[in-house]
Amino acid sequence: MQLQDFGFGTQIRKSPYFDATVRWGAQGFSVYNHMYIPRDFGDPEQNFWNLVNDAILCDVGVERQVEITGPDAAKFVQMLTPRDLSNMAVGQCKYVLITNAEGGILNDPILLRLAENHFWISLADSDILLWAQGVAVHSGLDVSISEPDVSPLQLQGPKSGEIMQALFGDEILNLRYYWFTETELDGIPLLVSRTGWSSELGYEIYLRDGAYGDALWERIMAVGMPMGLKPGHTSSIRRIEGGMLSYHADADVSTNPFELGLDRLCNLDMEAEFIGKFALQRIRDNGVARNQVGLIIEGEPMRGPNTTFWTINHDGEIVGKVTSAVYSPRLKKNIALAMVAVEAAELGTELQVMTQSGETTATVVEKPFFDPRKQIAATGAAQTVQATA
Repeated sequence: MQLQDFGFGTQIRKSPYFDATVRWGAQGFSVYNHMYIPRDFGDPEQNFWNLVNDAILCDVGVERQVEITGPDAAKFVQMLTPRDLSNMAVGQCKYVLITNAEGGILNDPILLRLAENHFWISLADSDILLWAQGVAVHSGLDVSISEPDVSPLQLQGPKSGEIMQALFGDEILNLRYYWFTETELDGIPLLVSRTGWSSELGYEIYLRDGAYGDALWERIMAVGMPMGLKPGHTSSIRRIEGGMLSYHADADVSTNPFELGLDRLCNLDMEAEFIGKFALQRIRDNGVARNQVGLIIEGEPMRGPNTTFWTINHDGEIVGKVTSAVYSPRLKKNIALAMVAVEAAELGTELQVMTQSGETTATVVEKPFFDPRKQIAATGAAQTVQATA
């Protein structure tokens, strides 16, 4: 039986790049936003080194877009998030949180503003299309909410600027971090942003017509391979090094922004109303009972990421859980993100973690574990190309 024949039924969708990823070596998939996402191109450590040394191309068509248009689109989008959008320009991207009435996080997407009243919400793994449509029904605002035919790819790594220059010309190197441009490649309609889920220099290439999925993948690989481009998947190692959240693992509806140290994304005193405003004000004023921390976990190098939430103990009491853990071959340490009680969150605190191999010691440390100021991702592509020329 061919790999393409495996599945759970037609309710699990395939991206426009699915067949291409199978041809290029995808060996395993998981499900995200009701779609298949490639999660295995062989050795995950090699995938990590391909990312940080050269470049990888990832099918992230699972990052579905919620498109919001209409005369009241800007006002409506502000209702969904505690981040102040009043100064967001057309052509700009912003990392935002979508919160419910209790201040819980429903999603942590990238927001793109295509026009004064035209937005895309590029989603993490939860059903925000349904949430937004439900909110709109009772909002009294004139908006239209739908899922467009848009499927992103991620081109990430230090050579991504060089590859983009070969594909799109010198002008693409002027694209600023967290901005986008609408363009085309060989007649294929695209939107290109300087964003990505890797903490490396990178781009997201949003295909605006799924019929061109195969052609776009092959075109990028053909140009990029001589420069070191490999097919790949989003790297758990690199994203944990960078302290990047994975929704359902490190954050969910029972988690609030203050627990995650993301209060910078909450402008609670702005005039605009948004869902969860009063709850978040109360949380801010009363404080939180737990915090996300970084951990260094002692022991032999882990053979893969955790597949369950590991219990954390301190002085004989359960104080939290490990949400994401992995061995970093660059740092030569087992690193993890964890949610713990505030009394166990101080830097240097020693904790006990129950891993699949048994109990071991862990120490609370600063996060992110690598490049804490995101200087790599924010570095201008033009500088990177010049430095590697």
